[in-house]
Amino acid sequence: MPFPDLPNGHALFVLLLTVFALYLFRRDDIPLETSCVVVLLVLTMGFTFAPFHNFNGHLEPMEFFSGFGHEALVAVCALMVAGQGLVRTGALEPIGRFLARIWKTAPLFSLLLTLLIAGILSAFVNNTPIVVLLLPILISVAVRSNRSPSGLLLPMGFATIVGGMATTIGTSTNLLVVSVAADLGLERFGMFDFMLPAAIAGAIAVVYLWLVAPKITPQRQALMKNTSPRIFTAQLHINEDSFADGKPLSEVIGKTDGMMKVTRIHRGSDATIMPMPDAIIRAGDKLRVTDSPDRLKEYEQVLGARLYKSGQEVNDDHPLTAENQQLSELVVTPGSPLAGRSLKDVSFMNQYGLVAIALHRADRVVDMHNKGLGKVTLHVGDVLLVQGGQNEISEFKKRGDILVLDATTDLPRSHRAPRALIIMGLVILFAAVGLLPIAVSALGGALLMILTHCITWRDAMNALSAPVVLIVAASLALGIGMTETGAAEYLAQAFVSVLHGAPPTVLLSGLMLLLAILTNVVSNNAAAVIGTPIAVSVATQLNLPPEPFVIAVLFGANMSFATPMAYKTNLLVMNAGGYKFSDFVKVGVPLVILMWISLSIILPILYDF
Repeated sequence: MPFPDLPNGHALFVLLLTVFALYLFRRDDIPLETSCVVVLLVLTMGFTFAPFHNFNGHLEPMEFFSGFGHEALVAVCALMVAGQGLVRTGALEPIGRFLARIWKTAPLFSLLLTLLIAGILSAFVNNTPIVVLLLPILISVAVRSNRSPSGLLLPMGFATIVGGMATTIGTSTNLLVVSVAADLGLERFGMFDFMLPAAIAGAIAVVYLWLVAPKITPQRQALMKNTSPRIFTAQLHINEDSFADGKPLSEVIGKTDGMMKVTRIHRGSDATIMPMPDAIIRAGDKLRVTDSPDRLKEYEQVLGARLYKSGQEVNDDHPLTAENQQLSELVVTPGSPLAGRSLKDVSFMNQYGLVAIALHRADRVVDMHNKGLGKVTLHVGDVLLVQGGQNEISEFKKRGDILVLDATTDLPRSHRAPRALIIMGLVILFAAVGLLPIAVSALGGALLMILTHCITWRDAMNALSAPVVLIVAASLALGIGMTETGAAEYLAQAFVSVLHGAPPTVLLSGLMLLLAILTNVVSNNAAAVIGTPIAVSVATQLNLPPEPFVIAVLFGANMSFATPMAYKTNLLVMNAGGYKFSDFVKVGVPLVILMWISLSIILPILYDF
């Protein structure tokens, strides 16, 4: 079959711009947002100054901005907002505690379970919060077992990408491919239409990530070896409805998976009880514990206790607000109104609207005796862990008389975790059964997250990613240009001519490999949008059903394993584990080849080629 003649001038312009765009997208020194705006501007200006006419009529340059209102982008943004609801309510944290518990008894089985949970969750939830949740758990496991986390973090990160291939909402790449294919006239894919090939190939990938990847991953020094270096001393106040009331100390510590270290038990105004395993804890007791801020808040939640007195609880009558709670670390500096005084002396809670819950002193563990944190005389250099509303902490920073460290974190609204899980379940259910399009289902879920106070509008805005929005819009614009000008058809003809005479299985496999290479060099979303119209054109020229070719593009564009810049979670894992570029090549390239070969066999069998 002869190689096709060069396309028309507009198609050639789009092809050259696509190559230029792919070059810009991989440049680390140019913000991705800038590259996307440049591509959109050049594309619209080119077709404004040189109008294009085809059999559909005049191609309006403003059509290239239609991606900003495309259902795929609406679905991607809505899912990011809805997923933020799971993060802000701490709905995923019980999974993290469960994994941390089983790692102690069966490390090899625990790694497999971690990979499976990471993959399954990523089929329905954006994999970035999954990675963020699991990173500190795996690093902590590695530190406690005196081993390098290198063999754990990279397999976990790759497992989330593999799991994301299974459903139409698993990744933004999947949503784009499905939406672009529908725009080209194909019947819309259902949520689980390609789950079977993804599950079979994913099972093979998980075995590789479980048994092979940890052994071939070079040992690296984790950059996040200690995610919470400051250890604070605090008192857990036991309420009548606390789990600890009436339980022996050994059972209370067991409830925290053995992590909590109790140094004293204070009872009444004077009594101090030694923390013996059989000591019975009673309501009103104060357990002195030392740990990181995250662990202290976890103990408070698990035990149903308080890190501050019951009279200081967060409610409508208290200066603290029940929403937008944050933890922040304050340093007592020379000249500070706290230096040499106690919190009670300065009426800290009433004056600042904040509650102090723990204290860090660099040279030693703070001895509160039985008087509580409020009566401890503060020294210069002490670090207070305080809880309060976002507005109160912001106002506190503006005062300038006490140093606020850059360690402020939002506290999860854990009491709303069940409703966040129900909302996300409904989003998935309505889309899965075809009751609502995923864009409508996800948008409704995002709104429900806000209306039920799982997140605020500020959280929703923070959940949106400008690079993701712009890369999707720019990629869709290039896809429109390639389809309307005939550039996609030209590439399809060139692809078929190069593999002329090869059976359809080879063409499908070659297309998937081409996209797998492309996605590790440029954005996976860009690769997906560019590859989808080419896949449809190839299938049309061969008089074959286009669905398997579109799915080949979807799977190929998701094989972002070979380079750290191929996917954003790769960069998170690279930073946390101290990996080098070559580590991704060493572990990721075999995974790409394994997935490519597996799917090259599975897809023709399932689609009866």
